[in-house]
Amino acid sequence: MMSPPSREPDLLPTLDDPYPLAAQAVACYRRDGHLFLPGVAAAEEVACYRPAIAEAVEAVARSRDPQGRLDDYGSLFTQVTNLWRLSDAVRRLVFARRFAGIAAGLLGVPAVRLYHDQALFKEPGGQRTPWHQDHYYWPLDTDAALTMWLALVDVSLEMGPMTFASGSHLSPDLGPLPISAETDDRLARFIEERGFVLACSPLTAGDATFHSSRTLHSARPNLTASRREVMTVIYFADGARVKEPDNPHRRVDREVFLPGLRPGEPAASPLNPVLFGA
Repeated sequence: MMSPPSREPDLLPTLDDPYPLAAQAVACYRRDGHLFLPGVAAAEEVACYRPAIAEAVEAVARSRDPQGRLDDYGSLFTQVTNLWRLSDAVRRLVFARRFAGIAAGLLGVPAVRLYHDQALFKEPGGQRTPWHQDHYYWPLDTDAALTMWLALVDVSLEMGPMTFASGSHLSPDLGPLPISAETDDRLARFIEERGFVLACSPLTAGDATFHSSRTLHSARPNLTASRREVMTVIYFADGARVKEPDNPHRRVDREVFLPGLRPGEPAASPLNPVLFGA
């Protein structure tokens, strides 16, 4: 019988060894704005971290802490940000050089910083996540930013994996895009009119997708009786600066994830350490 995963951070896998990132994978990411990578973590590694992530998520959910968010996405998923500040075990995963090295390689930059992490747990019956673009929410003056979406459990097509509109990151500025039914309808029409190919893949625990801040994406509903458990980490190029917030969501994000920083200053608060590179 296997022993239960250790809760002692020093006994958890380091996740610092490099992941072999082929030149073709980088080219696909830059062409499509997203990339599926199998086994960025072994199933055994994920199993070691999963209990600590779930514990932190459930503690925040019980406290009903909105964590500064303007919108309630409770019908879509349970969302908890900056878990690395709540758990030393989760911090070890979020700060992993293996994942940050992949992000730097895909972005083509020597160093990346942490914007924030985010657990996204979609309960059975969780609704579809509408089409949206992360760029709308982030007060950064760079497009060199992406999200890693790491499956903590096997995620079948019925459980709610991500769907990406391939090539949509190359579109001109699409204007205000807050997550809403109206925006979802508008973007669905835009995707159909432009003929973007939709990409959606099941994942096994330890697989991950990476997508650009400008890539249009959504997530299917969870039609199963199991909880979809995903951990995300958002990276951006070191050297980026804080952008003047031009919508309420960017103002909140600046206050929560770039605390104390003014527009034009380097996006380098104590919450945004360098995770890979100089």
